[in-house]
Amino acid sequence: MSRSQGSPGPSSATASSLPPEAIELAMRMYNAAREGNMELLQQAVLAGLPPNMTNEKGDTLLMLAAYYGHAGLVKFLIQHGADPNRLNDRLQSPLAGAVFKKEDRVIEVLVEGGADPEYGTPSALECIAMFKQEDQWKAMFESAPGRGKASSGNSSEAHKSTVQDQS
Repeated sequence: MSRSQGSPGPSSATASSLPPEAIELAMRMYNAAREGNMELLQQAVLAGLPPNMTNEKGDTLLMLAAYYGHAGLVKFLIQHGADPNRLNDRLQSPLAGAVFKKEDRVIEVLVEGGADPEYGTPSALECIAMFKQEDQWKAMFESAPGRGKASSGNSSEAHKSTVQDQS
């Protein structure tokens, strides 16, 4: 499993060094995020599954849930510690992915949850220009609570304060 840029913690194990059961469990969790299986992921996260767990491409559970349009799951993951600004190995953010996929409710949940529209390559701000969505999102992105915080290294602080505000 790989970890995204700047993530804390011990060095990650390679897939070949993990027991087959661990790999199978991880695959079930990534598939659950893609499918929006809220019940399974709620049980797993509440039992201790790391909400920022990443796959071999650096995609977190949040990234997968966002990309596949599962706003409720995105909100749950953010409320339980998933970082809305965690980039994958291609430096893509969950917010930019949601813009690309035109997942309006996911975009709203990510911005409310502290996502930084200036973070990533391309950033969500660049994506709304690319995909001609500026009329819909520019004002929200410019006033986003997490704007400019991820790129300055304050992503976790912006995320913590936003999550606490929503509690």
